[in-house]
Amino acid sequence: MDAPASMAAEAQRGEKVKVFRSMRPLTRDDIVRGQYTGYRSEAGVAAESDVETYCAARIHIDSWRWDGVPWYVRAGKRLAATATEVVVELKPPPQRLFEDSPVQIRRANYLRFRLQPGPAIAIAARLKRAGDEFLGVQEEFSLLEEQRGAESPYDRLLGDAMAGDGTLFTSEAAVEAAWSVVDPILKRHRRAIAYRPGGWGPKQADALVGPGAAWHNPRRAVVNGSGS
Repeated sequence: MDAPASMAAEAQRGEKVKVFRSMRPLTRDDIVRGQYTGYRSEAGVAAESDVETYCAARIHIDSWRWDGVPWYVRAGKRLAATATEVVVELKPPPQRLFEDSPVQIRRANYLRFRLQPGPAIAIAARLKRAGDEFLGVQEEFSLLEEQRGAESPYDRLLGDAMAGDGTLFTSEAAVEAAWSVVDPILKRHRRAIAYRPGGWGPKQADALVGPGAAWHNPRRAVVNGSGS
């Protein structure tokens, strides 16, 4: 969102509404729905259930600030890791910086913000490898924040509600604007695709990010769990 006029709750919530209203309504080609193998064996689940346990989406924000910048969102159950991360991938420079740039670069430099578990900010930069050859290698530099005794998200929300602070609460206008984005695909979508537990969801979701790009998978060594 753009910077609000003040730090007041209504000012911040108003800027969020503008973002939702600028989002292009989703179509069936913008999402991939998935269902992990074994879900239909869970108690209370219908034998022919098409309820998704995974969804990947490609979002466009038609505003002056974000025109031409794609957004990709992915969430699911029984994935390889439990994490909430935001990755901002930068465009590669137009010039060839390293001798192996056209062949060896697997992903562009990026900024990574991990919200949970364990807040962290990281930047990935391509550096020169040691040696005579002018070859590059991408390294990630991380800043981890240890929050001992930190409040849980619901503790924070309940405390804000009791104090009358509505900054973190969604306004009615934002809810309506967000629903208008997803409403077209609630009934007009393709069936959920089966995926194995412990992986990263259906392979068909890879096509959403386009050729030469890839989803960012949180590192298993940093975050552990069975969902995302």
